[in-house]
Amino acid sequence: MNPPTYDIAAVTTRAACLALDAADPAAPLRDRFDLPEGVIYLDGNSLGARPRAALDRTRDVVAQEWGQGLIRSWNTAGWFALPGRLGDRLAPLIGATAGEVVVTDTTSLNLFKALAAALAIQADRDPARKVLVTERSNFPTDIYMADGLARWLDRGYRIHLVDSPEELEAAVDADCAVLMLTHVNYRTGRMHDMAALTRHAHACGALVLWDLAHSAGAVPVDLNGADADFAVGCTYKYLNGGPGAPAFIWVPRRHQAAFRHPLTGWWSHAAPFAMAHGFEAADGIGRALCGTQPVVSLALVECGLEIFEATSMAALRAKSLALTDLFIALAESRCAAHPLGLVTPREHAARGSQVSFTHPHGYAVMQALIARGVIGDYREPEIMRFGFTPLYTSFADVWDAVEILRDILDRADYDTRAERSAVT
Repeated sequence: MNPPTYDIAAVTTRAACLALDAADPAAPLRDRFDLPEGVIYLDGNSLGARPRAALDRTRDVVAQEWGQGLIRSWNTAGWFALPGRLGDRLAPLIGATAGEVVVTDTTSLNLFKALAAALAIQADRDPARKVLVTERSNFPTDIYMADGLARWLDRGYRIHLVDSPEELEAAVDADCAVLMLTHVNYRTGRMHDMAALTRHAHACGALVLWDLAHSAGAVPVDLNGADADFAVGCTYKYLNGGPGAPAFIWVPRRHQAAFRHPLTGWWSHAAPFAMAHGFEAADGIGRALCGTQPVVSLALVECGLEIFEATSMAALRAKSLALTDLFIALAESRCAAHPLGLVTPREHAARGSQVSFTHPHGYAVMQALIARGVIGDYREPEIMRFGFTPLYTSFADVWDAVEILRDILDRADYDTRAERSAVT
């Protein structure tokens, strides 16, 4: 089925946005989320909205499976199989196959595991490779984890931070062991060409680890098609798994036999209930697990994943691009008198599902927007981020959000002295 088309070129009124929503094949999916009245939610790139099914699922897990089933539910309710079952359900959204993904732990821990495995594989192939290449603008925890692992190994590994995407190809050379990148940049929304960069890295003898935190559920991803090596990501953003929901890790079948990492917990054992003294890794993707799983959080992830089965990533991508195109056009035309600076690429192939603008008083403007019911977020330096989740964001939301932004800027209705919250 071909993805839908959205004609936004002539959208100059709110009525035109309502007409787009009325004709939008994805519009009914909005009803599967419990969105607060009076709120325009443009922060799904940080925390997805709650699926309506999540509340009943929570009650069922807590009251029935835990309350009545007690420990029997590890078997009778399928708790033990949850990481792999959810991984199989998530796999089609990222170009993976069954048996290649588990939902488990945090993105940071999964990145540590994947990076440790990649370095171990490279140490066997070419121990002279000691460089990990990534972007200085990568999400900080990815760099922290890479630096921590390099220091812990104490084998001469170093991290090469590049300052622009254009520097990446030159940075990946004969000394590079692993290229570690976030597919869509968390600040700017810029999206890398996964296939091209992976192909270049492989030509240079390097492995590639992709962080899909701002990609999974937002843009089409084809890990196997790109011949990627490892990937990690979270489920609480565009996948709508809930605050702090477990992350996922992808290991293609060709790397599973060689996949090893130092976090060898009992759930990654070949026979965890044999209680053997020595560790023997499970076959397949199970070796990417670690310890006992957070069942309630895992169960909620499924509520978000099942909504994607009513649509396709191609259809969601078409709507995402239309939403972000419209937001950029309206913000630039209706707020032209103000110092907004677009940092998100205009080019579709290089854009994720968010739009980021700078403003000299970005934090204060964002707080004023939130007070008026338009929820985005702020990242240093001076960046206001607006995330567009096509499962529930409407074209009328875009119009109304820009109108509120224009009004705030026109009246300078924001407080530059506002004390910053712990979470921005």
